Amino acid sequence: MIDRLLDLPRSQKRALVLSLDLLLMPLCMWLAFALRLDSLWPSEIARFWWLYAAAPALGIPVFIRMGTYRAVMRYVGRRTFYSIAQAVTLQVLLLGLFAILAWPQEFSRSILVIYWLVCLLVLGGVRFVGRSCLEYHLNARRSPHRVVIFGAGEAGAELAQALRQGTDYAPVAFVDDRRALHGNEVHGLTVYPTSQLALLIERNRIDAILLAIPYARRERRRKVIAALDRLPVSVKTMPSLKDLVRGRASVGDVRDLDIDDLLDLIGRSPVSPDEGLLAKAVSGKSVMVTGAGGSIGSELCRQICALRPARLVLFDISEHALYEIQRELEKCGRSADDAITDGDSIDLIPVLGSVSDEARVVSVIRAFGVQVIYHAAAYKHVPLVEHNPIAGIHNNVFGTWHVARAAKITRVETFILISTDKAVRPTNIMGAAKRMAELLVQGFAAQPTGTCFTMVRFGNVIGSSGSVVPLFAEQIAAGGPVTVTDPNVVRYFMTIPEAANLVIQAGAMARGGEVFVLDMGEPVKILDIAHRMIRLRGLQVRDEQHPNGDIAVQFTGLRPGEKLHEELLIDDNVVPTDHPLILCAQEASLPWSKVTEILLGLQAACRAFDSSRAVALLLKAVVGYRPQCAIPDPIWRGSSASGRGASTALEPRRKVR
Repeated sequence: MIDRLLDLPRSQKRALVLSLDLLLMPLCMWLAFALRLDSLWPSEIARFWWLYAAAPALGIPVFIRMGTYRAVMRYVGRRTFYSIAQAVTLQVLLLGLFAILAWPQEFSRSILVIYWLVCLLVLGGVRFVGRSCLEYHLNARRSPHRVVIFGAGEAGAELAQALRQGTDYAPVAFVDDRRALHGNEVHGLTVYPTSQLALLIERNRIDAILLAIPYARRERRRKVIAALDRLPVSVKTMPSLKDLVRGRASVGDVRDLDIDDLLDLIGRSPVSPDEGLLAKAVSGKSVMVTGAGGSIGSELCRQICALRPARLVLFDISEHALYEIQRELEKCGRSADDAITDGDSIDLIPVLGSVSDEARVVSVIRAFGVQVIYHAAAYKHVPLVEHNPIAGIHNNVFGTWHVARAAKITRVETFILISTDKAVRPTNIMGAAKRMAELLVQGFAAQPTGTCFTMVRFGNVIGSSGSVVPLFAEQIAAGGPVTVTDPNVVRYFMTIPEAANLVIQAGAMARGGEVFVLDMGEPVKILDIAHRMIRLRGLQVRDEQHPNGDIAVQFTGLRPGEKLHEELLIDDNVVPTDHPLILCAQEASLPWSKVTEILLGLQAACRAFDSSRAVALLLKAVVGYRPQCAIPDPIWRGSSASGRGASTALEPRRKVR
């Protein structure tokens, strides 16, 4: 029966509710007389028969006019009740006016007061009963995930209401660590203490715990997540306040724990930005970001846009990546334009080009009056660069050289190189190339160029392309195994927004030649992250102690060029800065003549596709470089002398371990 009603067209459903009201309004009038005169069949019924016809005759048009029948039964709530109350009130006022004009002496006005109350209860109650029956039917027809909501505050209450309107989750109870709420009911769900959570999961066959504590401090959130870590259910959360405010998500959009939650779990506290430094760096200036479509570059662009520069030049070689970040920034800009004047709008300039094309970079800087450059364009995947050494050196070293030289030629105010902890005593070509890029930026800084050259070095960013976190999430979703290179491998971690904040603030503090380093806390074992992510999905790690577990962890061995422990400092000579979590490393540099000599040699080696010669030059220039993989000679060298053409030259073949 209910299925047939659900399949009716919307117009027929409205007509059905209208017909029901047409029958209920005379019934409510009869109940009003019965209650007023304390009789089921009072004599006044015959004398005031016209009221039974007038109630629906006046009420139905009022209900239609006020949009009462536009409410969808499945989503009946407080607003629907308010709409009914307004419509019934107007209907009663019209009835009273008519009755006073027609029978001023004989009609008891208290009848209308009782009718108003009865009508509210009956018409509103019928709708709420209909919604409850519909929810029960839908829940019986589907198999929603049974969930417990952690947090019985305002956010938890809204989440419960939103979940009841959907079909994926069925809230069973609330859990909260505030004693004053224990035993109370919120939207018909009992609030239990945290100590009873394990029992609730067992008795009610709970599938997931949903966190609804968006206002909680990070310390409390960390303790909550740590307490839920060992429970045999998945842990999910509602969207962040930022996403809710910006309209990117709604309360009912339940998702897995995000990167910030994971950092809470492993004990990593985010860096608090200095708003003064952020504004000083780019506000009102013409800014260019190279590699604008990449992980770090795109986040830099987002945060720079929020700081209201005069112009932002998005420079990238990838058409798709450039299109995506331009579209995202334009969308955010349109949503922010309501709060700003036309004079404060940002000029977004997408530019397709390679950082190795110096003439192109110079022309772009001059055309748009660039004052600040954030150089984020780089190849960063260690194994890929290890198998493609010439491409890695060409992009990471010479791309930096050409952009830095373009900045010098055009007298750009500030040039900031985004570097990596893999540049410290590197064991791979990517790290050695980034350290060489640091050396040449230090060389530019030592010259009287009028441009402030600086760099910032940080560790792994969670969520970037190639990061272990999205890889682990994908592997867990596929049923495993989760691949970890080595059980003892450790890394420093922070989020992409933190990294972008650091880069912008470092640019504001720069005087020239500094290597800014973030105090990233203690390094974290990758294996611990894998185990935590598995458990927080409600799964069990399959190992010797649990042979019937859900997800296995497979050790694959260190990849070419990887090392167990990453470092942030070449030596311990560091000084504090204006930001409490940003340090300035005092590191040795090479004379510019030596840097130029190495660059010219690398240039010749790259043109000849001589990987061995290129690595030998990096060994000569980069202190502490210890390559783990032998670089074989190329299978052939593409050059104009060979007759094959450099444009068709191939990288050397590499042995895969």
